Amino acid sequence: MNTANTAKLTARVFCIANQKGGVGKTTTAINLSAGLAKHGQRVLLIDLDPQGNATMGSGIDKSTLEHNLYDVLIGQANIEQARVHSENGGYDVLPANRELSGAEIDLVGMEERESQLKQAIKLVEDKYDFVLIDCPPTLSLLTLNGLAAAHGVIIPMQCEYFALEGLSDLVNTIKRVHRNINPELSLIGLLRVMFDPRVTLQQQVSAQLEAHFGDKVFKTVVPRNVRLAEAPSHGLPGVTYDPSSRGAQAYIAFGKEVIERVRSTSM
Repeated sequence: MNTANTAKLTARVFCIANQKGGVGKTTTAINLSAGLAKHGQRVLLIDLDPQGNATMGSGIDKSTLEHNLYDVLIGQANIEQARVHSENGGYDVLPANRELSGAEIDLVGMEERESQLKQAIKLVEDKYDFVLIDCPPTLSLLTLNGLAAAHGVIIPMQCEYFALEGLSDLVNTIKRVHRNINPELSLIGLLRVMFDPRVTLQQQVSAQLEAHFGDKVFKTVVPRNVRLAEAPSHGLPGVTYDPSSRGAQAYIAFGKEVIERVRSTSM
């Protein structure tokens, strides 16, 4: 009873992950953050990719940061010192830039090297409703830190043949991390992105996902949408860049679905 009350006061931590590149992972991380913020949620987006695309896509200049995620992981700053508010998205960002590449080497010599991010999040978990972690596409020590810190994984994926093969690899990775490092980790759900209902193969793969994963497949489907693709060049989430576009509306609906799923499983 007390634990249930405590759980409601602390953030739900979700990795946005896919071991295949170019599947809309960062687009999902940015727009889900903005979508959740539009529903009144307190959100922290952690950019765990040295490319810093989630940072830039949130309207933050990654070249002028006083502190960033690298400093947090090696203990030279905490999240409250390093976070930056995205005025465009309405959420906080723990930003990243190329310095983060060096964290791989620095973490190797640390005790509990895969738990550094988890320990950092614990200090701010009561200040947010959701912490979203945009993971790099490779299974690195950085990604492992994300998975070790999370309650669950949201997998954005295109409905294409080769995506199914990558999906089975990622699900196996989640199972291994659950078994060996983080018993709280689970698959939250699969989000179908860049979806074009006119393509027969995409319809077939979508049906296969629903048949195999059941209610783990989110009801929301994000369509292929040029406005979502344009938004990062303006330093804006698609949800803010063109709120009336089909892509933005889908991510706002997805934010609502994530909130409802968390509430239904926390009761």
